[in-house]
Amino acid sequence: MKFVIPQKVKRLAKVFGDNGAKIYVVGGAVRDMMLGREVKDWDFTTNLTPDEMQKLFPKNSFCNNAYGTFSVVGARKEIFEITTFRTERGYSDKRHPDQIRWGKSIEEDLKRRDFTINAMAIDLETKEQKLIDIFGGGDDLGKKIVRAVGRPDERFGEDALRMLRAVRIATELDFEIENQTKESIRKNAELINEVAGERIREELFRIMTGEAAAEGVIRLRDTRLLACIVPQLMAGEGM
Repeated sequence: MKFVIPQKVKRLAKVFGDNGAKIYVVGGAVRDMMLGREVKDWDFTTNLTPDEMQKLFPKNSFCNNAYGTFSVVGARKEIFEITTFRTERGYSDKRHPDQIRWGKSIEEDLKRRDFTINAMAIDLETKEQKLIDIFGGGDDLGKKIVRAVGRPDERFGEDALRMLRAVRIATELDFEIENQTKESIRKNAELINEVAGERIREELFRIMTGEAAAEGVIRLRDTRLLACIVPQLMAGEGM
């Protein structure tokens, strides 16, 4: 399909291209473009390290070297987040990687992402804006399902908040959670208690304030997450 890339994104990409670097639109922005939805947050990934990006954007930028995220402030104060290709190892707190290594390719970077529909990228260097989809995210968009990348148990063991994100994304998009992914959430639901309360609150409020809030609560119940997060609500089941 043909992607409509706004000029603000093209200008950012040109800086990388002019300096021989690779940059891709990645994650939810790609998913939303393929669904014809408005892109509210543009996320990117690149082969440059934060220190190398700092040389390209010496002003109006800031970075978090711990996780390879570099932020560029646009002309209208819009913030573009750009992460370095990376691989991650060890998640002792069930939320953040214990060890990060810079990756060498976009394919390597996509393997660490949560769901297939979020693990697609657009190559901004190519005129045809090539879509990179190694996990079948496009097919899953067509099927309207949320499926974990690789083994669900591993993805949720790395970051337990992904279980709540699966419910939130499925609710927002009116998708179903793929069976193996859903069963893995049910099996690992208690891991959500190891995630910081403010992160749980953020996802929970997005579910509760959406147009399909009731359906979201049902999904939370069916995945056993509701019993772990707000067990008091289970007393009202069937009323």
